[in-house]
Amino acid sequence: MESIFDNTLELPSAAIQKRAQSLIGFEGKFNRIYSNLKLLLDQEGLVRWSHKFHQTQLPVIEQLQDKYPLIILAGDAGTGKTVSAEAIADKMVRDLKKEGYFLKLSTRVRGEGLHGQMGNLVNDAFAELQKQAGKKRIAFLLIDEADAIASTRSTLQMHQEEKAAVNTLIQKIDEIRELHGRAIVFMSTNRLHYIDEAIVRRAAITLEFERPSHDERIALFEQSLAGLTLTHDELSDLAELTGPKKNDGLGFSFSDIRLRILPEAIAACYPEKGLSYSAIQEAVRRIKPSPQIK
Repeated sequence: MESIFDNTLELPSAAIQKRAQSLIGFEGKFNRIYSNLKLLLDQEGLVRWSHKFHQTQLPVIEQLQDKYPLIILAGDAGTGKTVSAEAIADKMVRDLKKEGYFLKLSTRVRGEGLHGQMGNLVNDAFAELQKQAGKKRIAFLLIDEADAIASTRSTLQMHQEEKAAVNTLIQKIDEIRELHGRAIVFMSTNRLHYIDEAIVRRAAITLEFERPSHDERIALFEQSLAGLTLTHDELSDLAELTGPKKNDGLGFSFSDIRLRILPEAIAACYPEKGLSYSAIQEAVRRIKPSPQIK
């Protein structure tokens, strides 16, 4: 199993909860999918709700079990899809007062091109997901860079081996409905249009991740530079400089600001002088936003 998973995490996790607190706009994203995730994960609670308010189990409750436990997170690189998947899973198990297990699938699942290998590795990944799902434990599987594994089968260039693996993936997504909310699959992609149409149709939710808005960029600079005395006008100016209007229509991503602009500014100041507004301005002017992946 170690060969096909980049990471395995027990939930709830204090480290993930702490990272979630630094995610700009996380609560808004979580709230958008919270109700739908609860329909997938708390089916026993739905039965109790139905009996409480309607004195019977409404037929629609059973129909909800046909929903696919699949969440697609789509958007540019550096917009927080992977860490958001972890944070959503962590918050959900806390809210439901359950334990959880989070598996991040490696792109090594593509194998080495041997006949049947990719399909077998996908099968192994879902077998582990099912093994970790229990009555009081929810198992989450994150397929990062999903377009590398779940590519559309309609392209002429697609190898038969890859088509067979996508068929296996669809079959396994269908099968985990039988776990009745004890397992959830996240797919993260920079290129939603590359994902097979049958998989996209199965998604209970497709959540779009965009580059930060002007207000989100202000919040990100303010959060990252707490303790550095910057006025609101200066923060707003930095947000403007990193926005699409100043950069040929393409703003900086969250990770561009955190991992490129601010380190560049600090490197220009350390160790002779302190970090300053002007140093950050200069760093912004030297760096270009990361390109969109099409």
